[in-house]
Amino acid sequence: MTGRPARLVYARVGHLRRSPLRYGFAHDGVWWLIDAGAPPRLPRGLGWLARFAAEDHFPQPGTPGETLRSRLEESLRAAGEPVPGGRVTALLAPRVAGYVFNPLSVFWCHAPDGSLGCVVAEVHNTYGGRHCYVLHPDPAGRATAAKEFYVSPFHDVIGDYRLRVPEPGPDGRVAIAVTLDRPGAEPFTATLVGRSRPATLPAVLRAQVRAPLAPWLVALRIRLHGIGLWARGLPVVPRPATRPATHPRKADR
Repeated sequence: MTGRPARLVYARVGHLRRSPLRYGFAHDGVWWLIDAGAPPRLPRGLGWLARFAAEDHFPQPGTPGETLRSRLEESLRAAGEPVPGGRVTALLAPRVAGYVFNPLSVFWCHAPDGSLGCVVAEVHNTYGGRHCYVLHPDPAGRATAAKEFYVSPFHDVIGDYRLRVPEPGPDGRVAIAVTLDRPGAEPFTATLVGRSRPATLPAVLRAQVRAPLAPWLVALRIRLHGIGLWARGLPVVPRPATRPATHPRKADR
């Protein structure tokens, strides 16, 4: 496997909706921690198991020759943010068997001295839209951001996010939490908690047994849960006609 060392993250994703009806679920899955400047590449013939394509992230359309890191840097410049001079660690899902779906990708952007400059949280919805939030977390990894992007057909574009995006720990622990606060509604919470391990080729092959065709499965589960909520009478909020900007927006701590 070429590229800088990467890690597989075996994690449990949970959603908890508290109003107007209570509904929650939790599923196991596999994500990757990679260096955005040098994504891993699997040996010839195995690339369909995991491929990190620059065009799967950040603003569309791209230009030939762009990399995942250059697209991140372009987005930060558009938001008036300094471009990181150090390592950028990304938590995301790769393209598998020609398909990719990343409900949330997180990019920890470091200065040359290794300190954390900012965190970019990139959200994708099932309609092909993308939107990024630039966060400046406190020492505990906490940040807030106003909601600006239509994600779920059961939520409008109103409210504020409370996020916990601490850097992955030296013990391999990954713990992400996003809470949406909306006027007149109880909080909605999404979490991703797990532990990482080296992404050796045998580990990648085992991951396909544990979570086969992972992005396909994530997209299917989202749709099945949506059908279940609709069947229980949860009202659908129409999608806005205008498409939000995909460049990152600065967010308050």
